[in-house]
Amino acid sequence: MDGVQAEYARVTFADNSLYQVPEGLSDEQVLFLADILPTGFEIGVLNGEVKPGDTVAVVGAGPVGLAAIMTAKLYGPGRVVAIDLADSRLERAREFGADQTINNSSEDAVERVMEVTDGLGADVVMEAVGVPATFELCTELVRPGGRVANIGVHGEPATLHLETLWIKNVTITTGLVNTSSTPTLLKLVSEGRLDPTGFATHRFELNEIMDAYDVFADAAHTNAMKVVLSS
Repeated sequence: MDGVQAEYARVTFADNSLYQVPEGLSDEQVLFLADILPTGFEIGVLNGEVKPGDTVAVVGAGPVGLAAIMTAKLYGPGRVVAIDLADSRLERAREFGADQTINNSSEDAVERVMEVTDGLGADVVMEAVGVPATFELCTELVRPGGRVANIGVHGEPATLHLETLWIKNVTITTGLVNTSSTPTLLKLVSEGRLDPTGFATHRFELNEIMDAYDVFADAAHTNAMKVVLSS
């Protein structure tokens, strides 16, 4: 429900399949496996082919961007850089494992990334917003031979600057999550390797649903990420 998620039965579902929740896990620990965690993992980390030692830049520190940051750390990147316009989301990104944060409203993200990569750019850049400006920024951040993994859902055209990209031998991937990674993510959560509960910033009873929507709608002031309803 666009940011407002409800607790559900002791199974999680994906790709027309049901997966039993391992014993000992709370509903909230598995709640976000229904969408955002596998999206960031599959379309960002797996499509981006994150490898040990890589510099990974994630543009957009909303829930899906945070999921990409969290799961990218599983592959031992050398540095994860989070880029966003809001300090509150960047603070959250550090909590999820980002090694460096850049507020692109007050800093030049391309310049900062080039500084820490000896002028080459990031090995993997993930777009987790879904607007033309952030996609085009990602293509500026990527190094020659690097990979741009587009996670965001775009509703408007974005310019593909082939005049600069054609010689860089970059790979650009897109896609829609198929949640085939759900069993793996469930196991990682069960073993304590991943803790998705940090996505939930506000909690309400079901009869407070209108208050929950008000909080989420005013995320700029409430710093809401995901709002959890329970009954």
